[in-house]
Amino acid sequence: MTQAVSPELRDWLVSQLAAGHSVPALRASMRAAGWHDAATDIALAQLEAGFPESRAASALPPRTSMPGPDLEGSPLYIDVGDRRVQVLQTMKHPRVIVFGNLLSAEECEALIAAARVRLARSLTVETKTGGEVLNVDRTSEGMFFERGENETVRQLEERLALLLRWPLEFGEGLQILRYAPGAQYRPHYDYFDPGEPGTPTILKRGGQRVATLVMYLQEPEKGGATTFPDVGLEVAPVRGTGVFFSYDHPDPATRTLHGGAPVVAGEKWVATKWLREREFR
Repeated sequence: MTQAVSPELRDWLVSQLAAGHSVPALRASMRAAGWHDAATDIALAQLEAGFPESRAASALPPRTSMPGPDLEGSPLYIDVGDRRVQVLQTMKHPRVIVFGNLLSAEECEALIAAARVRLARSLTVETKTGGEVLNVDRTSEGMFFERGENETVRQLEERLALLLRWPLEFGEGLQILRYAPGAQYRPHYDYFDPGEPGTPTILKRGGQRVATLVMYLQEPEKGGATTFPDVGLEVAPVRGTGVFFSYDHPDPATRTLHGGAPVVAGEKWVATKWLREREFR
């Protein structure tokens, strides 16, 4: 089966070459990620020839299209058809928006009930291999819904597509997480590290992640805030609200380092939606 040399792979190769990695090292990384020798040869030949469509790694321009709500005129509410979502807080760098009235209490309960019987120790994407692994920094339990798996999920996904002006098909499946007392997720980035050998494999499914929306389904009694250490921001996990943030390139300069602070008392349940740059399969 022929493996296509995508623009994302070319950009990754350019960025790695600019960072000082050799062509033999890039070849080894691609082989480790499962790329066939023929596709590897084509990609590296284009790279060495200065492929004209590749973006300059030393100065990646901002993406021309990014997910996010229409905030023209600084609206207090955004009409998404089935409800009016509140705009509670905004920040420009990093681009962070806190939404209120994003989910009803009934929707929160329905998602928790459907997820509860399928919970397992949360995994994280392993960018060294392209697979999933247990991570000591993440001590929650979780599960994934398929897109449109049930009526509640379908309605929520359609709402988010309208709110964030991003195609529904570009979203990963909705993830539900439960944080018991003491559980946390230490600060991390949601984009896939371009320097890791497994990243080209991950990008085949839909390109880079470009935005995250964390929605709070059940608030704990104490603790559990979503934190942004680079800017000193903490978002309280209030039921029915959500925090959205985007990152136009996979780099710490986006200031999107974030984490889930430990739950001190009670349980925190969240739903997370990650958005990709193209259709996620």
